[in-house]
Amino acid sequence: MKIALGPLQYYWPRVTTLQFYESVREWPLDIVYLGETVCSRRHELRLPDWLEVAGMLADAGKEVVLSTQVLLESGAELNTMRKVVENGSYAIEANDMGAVRCLAGRPFVGGPYLNIYSKPTLDVLAEAGATRWVMPLEMGREGLRRLQHDRPPGMQTEVFAYGRMPLAFSARCFTARNRNLPKDNCQYVCMDHPDGLLMQTREAQDFLTINGIQTQSALVHTLIHELDELSGMGVDVIRLSPQSQHMEEVVRGFKAVLGGEAAAAVHDRLASRMPAAACNGYWHGRPGLDMVLPQTEGAAQ
Repeated sequence: MKIALGPLQYYWPRVTTLQFYESVREWPLDIVYLGETVCSRRHELRLPDWLEVAGMLADAGKEVVLSTQVLLESGAELNTMRKVVENGSYAIEANDMGAVRCLAGRPFVGGPYLNIYSKPTLDVLAEAGATRWVMPLEMGREGLRRLQHDRPPGMQTEVFAYGRMPLAFSARCFTARNRNLPKDNCQYVCMDHPDGLLMQTREAQDFLTINGIQTQSALVHTLIHELDELSGMGVDVIRLSPQSQHMEEVVRGFKAVLGGEAAAAVHDRLASRMPAAACNGYWHGRPGLDMVLPQTEGAAQ
């Protein structure tokens, strides 16, 4: 299986972002997704900057894919999406059906936000030009097994295998609301939270993570124990979502497991490098916050 680095979900300073992708050149990655998928107000890097980063990574031997924004709310955002689609050099991950339509039959990756849960939907996207699709996060292995059996010839499958899960998008900016700021004058407070803003219940239990208009899981989804199973199911690519610290160790850890190192040992090594505790419940048909270990499957940890 190939390893992909997903698009950056958070808002980091320009220098931090550029330094991050300078480092990515040396990591054992096959595919790198670039671009702003969450909020158009995040202006530290614009499309020409992303294209420059793309060229640097392509020169380093990485396959580069430009990701489109998930929730489009204005004409300006639509124009930006069209410019991304028409970049002329790099493949596209379409994250809404408007991008699929703009691609007009050209090859693309169907992102995890296209709600691909059935063979008819996958067939429609294949007819539209999709050559790879990303499994929705909450689908689980049984749903994936069915679609793997029924997927169109030549269609590749990608699975989100590490990171806080992007669960929902809203027209409202929850990070700005937390500071009593309007969305249109948010003062870019997302930048104060490089891995999102953690929410807790009244009982002080981690509940969700706020990331601008995006709501994420509080825990970190990981399928490091399931890599052999994913390979056996014919999954072509696993996706690791960027975090602000220790991302290189995460990438090299997953690469080590694919190379034969014991998943349990690598998971234990990475536990202190994760911004929160691990979970994998959705994969096992359980509540998403559960962590099911191989030797104790059937009981939440």
